[in-house]
Amino acid sequence: MSVLSTKNLSKSFTVKIKKPGFKESLKSIFSPVMSEVNAVSNVSFEVDEGEAVAFIGPNGAGKSTTIKMLTGILVPSSGEISVLGLCPYKDRLKLSYKIGTVFGQKSQLWFHLPAHDTFDLMADIYEIDRVEYKYRLKKIITDFQLDEIMNIPVRKLSLGQRIRCEIAVSILHEPKILFLDEPTIGLDVVVKNQIRELIHDMNLKTGMTVFLTSHDVGDIEKLCKRILIIDKGKVILESTTYRLKHEFLKKKILSLKLDSEYIPQMDGISVLKSKGTGLKLLVDISKIQIQSVIQDILSRTGIQDMNISDTPMEDVIRKIYTGDDSDGQTQEVL
Repeated sequence: MSVLSTKNLSKSFTVKIKKPGFKESLKSIFSPVMSEVNAVSNVSFEVDEGEAVAFIGPNGAGKSTTIKMLTGILVPSSGEISVLGLCPYKDRLKLSYKIGTVFGQKSQLWFHLPAHDTFDLMADIYEIDRVEYKYRLKKIITDFQLDEIMNIPVRKLSLGQRIRCEIAVSILHEPKILFLDEPTIGLDVVVKNQIRELIHDMNLKTGMTVFLTSHDVGDIEKLCKRILIIDKGKVILESTTYRLKHEFLKKKILSLKLDSEYIPQMDGISVLKSKGTGLKLLVDISKIQIQSVIQDILSRTGIQDMNISDTPMEDVIRKIYTGDDSDGQTQEVL
């Protein structure tokens, strides 16, 4: 059963064009030149109840604009949109009781007050029965391990602690759909995994639909079974995460600090950067396993430090969009 659908959804903005040069800039103040920018163009998709879907793309692709239309913040220029049977921009108040939102760079917590105060306020806003609120709050505090930080001012919490509180308060009213916009941005690896586990468990145990945007491949792999890729305001691919991983994420970046210089002589390895004992390799795991590369390195020198990461999401999208599998842009990004 579809809980979220769009058909030919579009959004354009009118912006003022600034011309170079002092005289031209001064003239544009009194006679501005306007231009129309299409942020989202004819986007159509559906999300079923209980699904966890990743909505991904490079910066400026139209992800946040789409989410703002789905949550009723922005009115579409054209097209149809339905969330839980409601029109978001027409039924925004009704919809707000049924959805939750977490924006990684925009807090809904009161910065100078303890998180507990925000929870109390949200319970009043969502008109939650006091007995029911106490029950939900107790469960959330246990599930999210918030007991020791609920009475600490939000400004004194670490980023990881704050994000846990952000997600917790967003599900206090038991929404049917949770919108997550870059929920793990800026977090370290350990905290990222904790946040992912929390979201994954919520999706499995409660059947809550999750709509996620992220640049982190780990978020997508852990949380979502289906992906929608948007670029320049258009959906360019709708597929499974399994296909994305096995067809487009075949390369890993291996960053190393070695005891001595090392020159790889194995098929499937490209040198991205080499400076003294510092080395950055691009490993095609469809041709060679990471373990084999590490074993070969250890047979010839020692490893002081090592990090394994995925290729940037921008490169994955570039490959999908253009069909170009070269490593040129990857090296530039790195």
